[in-house]
Order: sequence, then C-alpha cells, then structure tokens
Amino acid sequence: MKLLRYGKKGQEKPAILDIDGKIRDLSNIVKDINGHTLETELDKIAALDLQQLPVVDADVRIGACVGDIGKFICIGLNYADHAAESGADIPSEPVVFAKWTSAVVGPNDDIEIPRGSEKTDWEVELGVVIGKSGRYIERSDAMNYVAGYCVVNDISERQFQLEGTGTWDKGKGCDTFGPIGPWLVTRDEIADPGQLHLWLDVDGQRYQDGHSSTMIFDVATIISYLSQFMSLQAGDIISTGTPPGVGLGQNPPVYLRSGQLMHLGIDGLGEQKQRVIAAKI
Repeated sequence: MKLLRYGKKGQEKPAILDIDGKIRDLSNIVKDINGHTLETELDKIAALDLQQLPVVDADVRIGACVGDIGKFICIGLNYADHAAESGADIPSEPVVFAKWTSAVVGPNDDIEIPRGSEKTDWEVELGVVIGKSGRYIERSDAMNYVAGYCVVNDISERQFQLEGTGTWDKGKGCDTFGPIGPWLVTRDEIADPGQLHLWLDVDGQRYQDGHSSTMIFDVATIISYLSQFMSLQAGDIISTGTPPGVGLGQNPPVYLRSGQLMHLGIDGLGEQKQRVIAAKI
C-alpha cells in the first residue's frame, strides 16, 4: 500500500494511492496516518475495496506521509563513499543524531534557507517508519517492527552542524529541513530496502546517484542498535543516511541558493520537488 496525507498544513487528511495512481480518501476509515493507525489499522486498510473510496483532486497539496511523529532519528555517515567525501572515518557503530519534529514538511513544500545560513545542503535518504513499539529488539526480529518506507531529504546547514560547538542537531533540525513522503510504502511492497536506487538533482543537475546496497549498517542493524538506547514507538521515523554527492563533497563545495529547485527520489517510494526560498520572518 501507498499511504499518504493531503490538505493544508496542519489539517492533513489520510489517504491511499490506488493502482491507477488516484488518491483515495480514508477519512471515514482512520483518523490519520500515524502511529496508532500503523500499529493497529493496516490490516483493515488492506482489506478495503479502494474503488469504493472518494477520489481526491490530483492537484491537492501532499503533506508529510506520517502524522504525530514522536521521534525523527537520523543516522550519519552510513555510506562509506559519503564518509570519504566528508573527510570522516568509516564509523564502527551507527552515528546517531536527531531532527526536531518541527522540521517536518510535505514532500513538495518550500525549503527555507535559515537566517544567516551560507551552507545549506541536501541529502536524499531512505526513511524507515516504525510500525510496532518495542525496545531491546533483536536484529533477527527487527524487520517485523517496520511499517514501511519513505523518501527523506535530510536538509543540513553545514556551518551550523560542523563549525560551531555542540552537536550536529542544530544544523539538522531547522524549520522545513525534514521533507518526508510523498507516500509511506508498506513493507510488503519493498522486497529488500538494501536494493534501492537513490538520486537527487538541483536545477536539473544530477548530484547524488547512489544505491542503498552500499550502506554500512543495514535497516535491521540500525533498528536493533537504536532500540538498545531508547524505545521505538509506532510512527517514529529513522532516516538511514545518504549516498555521496552532497554539496559539501563537491570541489569546491556547492550550497543551495534561493530560487533553486531540488528534485529527488527513491525506487518504488516516489519523488519530491522542493523550491528553495529565504527564511520567512
């Protein structure tokens, strides 16, 4: 299934994409695409006759594919070739940081360059959506905790992230720095999350062209690892790292400017398009 949310920001409604690519409203079936629905209602949605559901206008705004996100957890330097372009050693265990949930926006919403920023960057990533709560999860059982997958653009301000004191988080969680979607694609539709093509263009120029097979730590390992330090709840999102080709890794580095257009996607998970604008007052 391809689940999504549509409508004005803060007023999104649940929906599903049918086999013909039409958006079908789920408002009379579930309240939202959130942790509760992912943990308890997926079987009910799967049993529906989608042709009986109302069709939504194709031009409607698509929101973040998960609502009421509890945690937005990210893994850094998880592709060996990206670690190399960043000048970092290959990590011996997952590098963990967080995005604030206030960063979450829809897949095609504008991205704001923060006030004072000179080094706003892009990162296409595979997002994993947790569908069952748990902790101390064994790696052999970890995939049973996955509801599905989505596209994430891990927007990053490199000066805020790397050149000051403190953690990476302040360069990762600025407003609009977490577009997710367009869809949450349920686990049954993705045979192997380690065999997906990821790509990202800026103004039509291909910068990232990678493959999830080159991840250092796979999805099961990441889930098991994180669950040793925190409980994972249904509706949490894990962003699993980016392949090479970020702006920081160019020679010389290239960063986003107001007016540019990012276009990115992952096999089977859909595409995003974001216009870059200056931060609103």
